[in-house]
Amino acid sequence: MKLLRETILFGVAGTIGFMVDTAVLYALQGFMGPFYARILSFLAAVLATWLINRNLAFRGRASSLSRKKEFLSYMILMLAGGLVNYGVYSALVLWLPLVRQYLILGVAAGSLAGMVVNFLTARFLLFSKRVG
Repeated sequence: MKLLRETILFGVAGTIGFMVDTAVLYALQGFMGPFYARILSFLAAVLATWLINRNLAFRGRASSLSRKKEFLSYMILMLAGGLVNYGVYSALVLWLPLVRQYLILGVAAGSLAGMVVNFLTARFLLFSKRVG
């Protein structure tokens, strides 16, 4: 039951992260293009999801790190899913005109592809200790 709760809340955080990612991408892509803007939008989404996940999805678990070290660890762990995410996004933008026109489709596909990796690394590596 606890795993289901964590999974649902992780999905909520991911949905909010997706919205942050998309908003920042659309705000910056005119200045930076769809690839460089996506790097910054991903970083903004990681910050948003870390805040939500540490306070909601995994609030009954601890990382035993200071907040600064926890965030840096989270960022590093999310890079695994982020590489999958960015790879899918980039391939779709390069190969499909529809995705090039509607970048949100690439963000969505990339986000879904990286979500499983991100959940597993967050739950089992960073937030692995139960809090009394």
